[in-house]
Amino acid sequence: MNEPIPHDLGLQLPLPPGALKFLLVLLFLLHILFVNFMVGGHTLALLFELAGLKKQKYDKLAKEISKTITVNKSLAVVLGVAPLLVINLAYTTYFYSATSLTGIAWIMVIPLVTLAFLLTYLYSYSWQRWQGDHKTLHIIVGVMAAILFWTIPLIFLANVNLMLFPSRWLTVSGFLSALSLPNVLPRYFHFLLATVAVTALFAVPYFGRQKFDLESRLPGFERNEIKRLFYRIAFFVTLFQFMAGPLLLFTLPVQGISWELYGVILIGVISAITFMILVWNEIRPDNPRVGRFFGLVVVLLTTTVVAMAYGRHIYRDRAIEPHHEAMLERTQEFYWASEAARARVRMGITQQTFGSGGEKAFEQNCSVCHAMDMTLVGPSLTEIYEIYENDIEAIVTWSKDPGVKRGGAPMPAFKHLGDETLTEIAEYMLSLMGAE
Repeated sequence: MNEPIPHDLGLQLPLPPGALKFLLVLLFLLHILFVNFMVGGHTLALLFELAGLKKQKYDKLAKEISKTITVNKSLAVVLGVAPLLVINLAYTTYFYSATSLTGIAWIMVIPLVTLAFLLTYLYSYSWQRWQGDHKTLHIIVGVMAAILFWTIPLIFLANVNLMLFPSRWLTVSGFLSALSLPNVLPRYFHFLLATVAVTALFAVPYFGRQKFDLESRLPGFERNEIKRLFYRIAFFVTLFQFMAGPLLLFTLPVQGISWELYGVILIGVISAITFMILVWNEIRPDNPRVGRFFGLVVVLLTTTVVAMAYGRHIYRDRAIEPHHEAMLERTQEFYWASEAARARVRMGITQQTFGSGGEKAFEQNCSVCHAMDMTLVGPSLTEIYEIYENDIEAIVTWSKDPGVKRGGAPMPAFKHLGDETLTEIAEYMLSLMGAE
């Protein structure tokens, strides 16, 4: 491996790893739902405000959409704390390595979010006051907030994506270089399209419900008309996602691809196609009952979103699995080296001289667990001699891939030492008992 392999922290997790990862997927879905409403809502409000320069009814629609953004952004932030904490626990080394490498951009997330929220409040509550001569200024504020809303997720995506590439940790130098890694931009554009599609779908029942006073709040719109408008947006944006999706898949590095991933993606695609068929039926001009299949449409879209979220989890775990295994091995080495150092201190050995390379390697790697005539963590050298009296090769083979022959802590694998060093250790151990 060319990537850096640190040792893990070795701290006890509050829950089993599987439970943490399940919580991560669940909590992330709740968080990302309101992120979609926040980012997609502001994007649609800005686009409708621009359309309102020609048709006043769209300006009123933009204003109504903007009223939902301040609530959704608060929920997005509150619900974002939990998945952030869980990912810190489940992928500690990977997450902190990525955040360190993205540097200033990651540190800037909080002030950027704060500024985006302030601009959003200004955009929403100055709508009436900044009509007429100040309309351009109002649009500029909306554009500034939109740029921030579009930038902050890019920082998060670059950071989470960097977790998957330990081999690039030594070459990445800041946020911009992290953007050059595979999959960041395709995933980002797929996300932006999703925010608009999900928000448009949410707007169908929100503005189409009977309790919404359409005549006074949105004059010029009919109820079926506004439902069709948002259904069309959801339909055509999802159509673009069908184009962006394969690009997203094909830019994924192959080390995380599996048949399980393809199966989960297939479920999501089938649900999305069925979703498109139903929405197309909803927007037909001759359909008098627009919204009749809305419940089923939501179920299908939810299935697609869950499948894609679970697919990302499958890919992430598979992509970092070889590095994670190497890191666990390095952690075991670090643990036993620490134990050996403590044992030498307890015995008053502060400086050692060695008669051979085998003796040195034994003292550094094996002595904490194996003593001459007594059982420590592992069997004594006397017992080892009885089992492997003249079979150095068997000791080397066992050391590279040990099993468990008795209760207690399992012996870590020492294949990283190489056959030559393991042979020297085996020769030294047997020589202590008088073997040739």
